[in-house]
Order: sequence, then C-alpha cells, then structure tokens
Amino acid sequence: MDKTQGKSRFSKLLGLMENVEGDRVIWMIALVLIMFSVIAISSSTSLLALANKTTREAIIQKHLVVAALGLASIIGIYHIKNLKVLEIAGMLGFPLSLFLLSFLTFHIRLPFMRAEYINQAWRTINIMGLQLHVFEVVKVAMVMYLAWAVNAYKEDKQGRGSLKLVYRWKDKKFLSWLSTDLGKKFFYIYFPMGIVILMIIGGSMSSALFIGGVMFVTILIGGLQVRELLPVILGGVLLVGLSIGIHFLSGGRLFDHVGSAVNRIGMSPEEELVDAVGTARFEEVLGKTSQPLGAKMAVSEGGLFFGKGPGRSTQKHFVPVIFADYMFAFIIEEYGLMGAFLIIILYAALLARGSIVARNCDDNFAKTAIAGLVILISGQALMHMLINVDLGPLTGQTLPMISDGRTSFRCVSIAFGIILSISRGAKRKIEKETSEKAPILETEDDVRDRMNELDQI
Repeated sequence: MDKTQGKSRFSKLLGLMENVEGDRVIWMIALVLIMFSVIAISSSTSLLALANKTTREAIIQKHLVVAALGLASIIGIYHIKNLKVLEIAGMLGFPLSLFLLSFLTFHIRLPFMRAEYINQAWRTINIMGLQLHVFEVVKVAMVMYLAWAVNAYKEDKQGRGSLKLVYRWKDKKFLSWLSTDLGKKFFYIYFPMGIVILMIIGGSMSSALFIGGVMFVTILIGGLQVRELLPVILGGVLLVGLSIGIHFLSGGRLFDHVGSAVNRIGMSPEEELVDAVGTARFEEVLGKTSQPLGAKMAVSEGGLFFGKGPGRSTQKHFVPVIFADYMFAFIIEEYGLMGAFLIIILYAALLARGSIVARNCDDNFAKTAIAGLVILISGQALMHMLINVDLGPLTGQTLPMISDGRTSFRCVSIAFGIILSISRGAKRKIEKETSEKAPILETEDDVRDRMNELDQI
C-alpha cells in the first residue's frame, strides 16, 4: 500500500511538471539552487551568528523566508503572459538605476531613504530599515533596459517610430543631431551605459567592469554590429583610464576602490602579506588577506571527491564572509569536487538551456532579455568560482542563488522569473524542434530495417 501511494505521488509530481508552461529544465535548475542555498547557508554562518549576536537557527529561519519570497517572485513573474508588461519594465530599467545610483554618488540621506557607507564603500541604500544593495538591482535592471533599447532602436530603423522622444527635438538647432541614427544610439544605448559605469566605479571597480561587460554582450546579442560597438569599447577604456588617473592625481582621495583594484591585480595576498611583515600596516594587511588565504585553505582541505562532509568545515570559523564572497570555496571544503561539479553543471546547464530558449524566441526583445540575464547569472557564477580557486583578482561577487545576500537573491529570483515567463512562448517551438530530431538510441526495428536495406544492396 505504501509503495502504491509513493508511486501515485511521484506520478502526480511528474504530471504537475508536465503541465508547467515555462521551460522545465530552467525550473529544475532554479529549484535545486534554492534548496542548495538553504543547505549551504545553514552550515556556513557560524561567524555571522556571532557577529549579529544571534543563533544559526535564527539565520536559517530568516533565509528560509528569503528563499520563500524568492520562489514567490519567480512564480509571480512567471505568470506574466503579456510580453509588453516586461518591455515596459525594461524601459524603466535605466531611470530606476539612475535614481538608485544617484543616492550613492551624491550620498543622499533622507529620513525614509538614505545611502549607507558600509565596508569602506557607498553601495547600499536603507529604505525604512530594509537594506538594498544597489549594484545587484542595477545588474538586472540594465540588462532589461538594453534589451528594450536595442529592440526599440531596430524597430525605429525599420520605420516603426518607436523612439518618439528624440523626434521632439528634431527641429531644435542644438539637439537635432539626436534624431540621427548615431544620435539615437547615443541617447538610448551609449549614454545610459556610460553613466551607469561611471557611477558604479566609485563604489566598486570590479562591479563596474563586470556590469559593463554584461551590458556590452547584451547589446551585441541584441543585434548591433561590432563596428557600431567601437564607441562603447573606446568609451569604456576611456572611463577606466580616467578614473585611474583621477585616483592617483588626487592622492588616493577620489575613487579609492580603483587603487584597491590595481593593487589586487599587481600583487597576490601572500605577496602583500609578506611585503607588510615588520611594518606598521601589518595588522591591516593581515585583516584584508585573511579571507582569500582562508578560502585557499578551504579549497586545499576539501579533498578530491567528497570533502569533509556537511557541517564539518573549519574555515567557516575563520573566514568572516565565507557564506557570501567565498561560498564556492566552502562548498569544496565540505562536499569536495563532487559538490563543486554539481554546482558547475547547474550553471552550465542554465547557460546551455538559456541559449536554446533565446534561439527559439521570435521577438528580439525576448531573445535579448533571456540571453542577457542568463549570461549575467552564469557569468557572475563563473567569476565567483574562478576567484575562489585563486584564478582571478579578488572581487565581491557572490554565487547567484546560493550565497547569502537578500538583495542578490531577490534580484536573481526576478531574473529567473523573467526567463521562465518569456520561455512560455518558445516552449512549443523547442518541443517541435526536439521531436523532429533523430532519436539518440535506435530501436530494434530501426536497426533491422537498415540491415535489410544493406542486404538488398
């Protein structure tokens, strides 16, 4: 009786998945990442509990709420069937990013909403007691905006007149150039990208480079030619060079995180620590390098296959942010290469499946949005993993949907919801394409028929 009930429940679960309209593979990836996040956070937050004078159980309960809200966001956005709603949301992505980044750039502090200086940087906004990591919001918002902008530019080029704002200045003497082809690209694409990167550099050089790279790939996928992207490339190089120059000319007072980024590229944590031995700044350097060195120890102690086992990490007691910036190193320590391979497979599968969905989208906005969001998630995961195994300069990029971070978790959940919502339209086309493919395994009848054909020949 129990076996029958078990089979019945399993059949119901399979039936439920069959009725899901979005891409089932991406659904499974999102659910597995959420479950893995709960397991990892429950085991890696010993120091966080001590710092906040609370217990790990309380942290787990809070993360379960965050995970539930993230899942609710995915389901809610997934049920948006009208693509125009997502296009309108994308159109508002740049104004939203500009509004939030203005609080950080000008250090605006209002009674109900104020910029906060945390960990020697202006990166978060406190909204009535709730902390919002601005860069995490900007990542998703700008991908959606550029998907809308590139699509609107292409439609306007085809004579549909989508970019109505520039036509209001057509008869203005000094602004008439904005109605030209180059002017439209500048106003709707180049300028928003440049201003966002410039406003992010002050808080994090690595985030500016990463978000700039994702935006560049997004507009490239959207259909702009490589020659059309030369102003973007030159502008990006100019902005980075200008910020580095201003930092050194100001004696390190301006764009202080630029100096940190340059130092990280030029010197490893071990070299920096050895260089500081016997000097007055040794304690300061030791505090900065303890985290990357602890992450390296976690990777080396993880072993080849199964790691130390769940809950047996030792470095979680020494690396303050192992549950965020060094989550992949923690996974290797507790679960070994098997756990690492599972995580890599999940993000690789997301990238592969997302490319299939994007290729089967008939709408250019939908294709660009899905491709940009998938590259954002998988690219951030790749950067996090490379840094954790000492194959890249140190940054503060978290492991999407697994690392601790409420804003990051919610924003990635929103990205998954958008991907799944858009995948509704591509699902039937993918299923038709899959059914038309030749089967990987041939049946006995197929083999017999081919043998008969050979005999006749």
